[in-house]
Amino acid sequence: MTQEQNAAQTAPTTLDALPSPLTSVDGSRATAQWIIASTGMVGALLLGGGPLLAVGKITDWKHGVWAGGGLLLALSGVAWAIWRTSDVLVPATMSPAQLTSPALLGLREQFDAAPWYYFGSVAISLDDLLRHRQIAANIAVQLRSAGPGDRDALQRSLLAAHRNIAKTDPYLRWLLATAHAWRVREALLSARRHTFLGGLLVIAGAVTFLSATAVPR
Repeated sequence: MTQEQNAAQTAPTTLDALPSPLTSVDGSRATAQWIIASTGMVGALLLGGGPLLAVGKITDWKHGVWAGGGLLLALSGVAWAIWRTSDVLVPATMSPAQLTSPALLGLREQFDAAPWYYFGSVAISLDDLLRHRQIAANIAVQLRSAGPGDRDALQRSLLAAHRNIAKTDPYLRWLLATAHAWRVREALLSARRHTFLGGLLVIAGAVTFLSATAVPR
């Protein structure tokens, strides 16, 4: 068995021994579901019998508009938090092209800081990991118009590119899983920030509503 064959067989075994990045996705989505459920309970309380009873205290249109605006503001905070948190639950796909997107800049910085961890011995960077696919695609294009004298050489080069792809694919799949987990985590962190802002809207709206219904007549 050649050294290349040993490396090709060792890569999947090494990566399989690592914890899958996708294990964190279920936890992130469970947290998002909890946030949505809790926010929905707040919305249910806002639409419950208490506000309806308080509305009965309003006798003029000015305070009615004031109370309505406060209730609308509070419900907007609830809707905003649920809408942004639901982004975490939306099924998403990850492709090699997305690995270079601005949203994954922080992850790429980790790639650059520890390339040996993410690429093993098959590459030194993300571009290096993906270059064999580009080489194979270029050779395939050349084969379409190549003459008989060039086809054999191109076929050998294409086979070599495919062997390199077979060695790098386990690392690429692991990177895609890592990137997917990273994106879900970032969506959850963003949802938490928006939930906090939505909570401030709810508080402001509730205070406004209560102030409008508690004004002495």
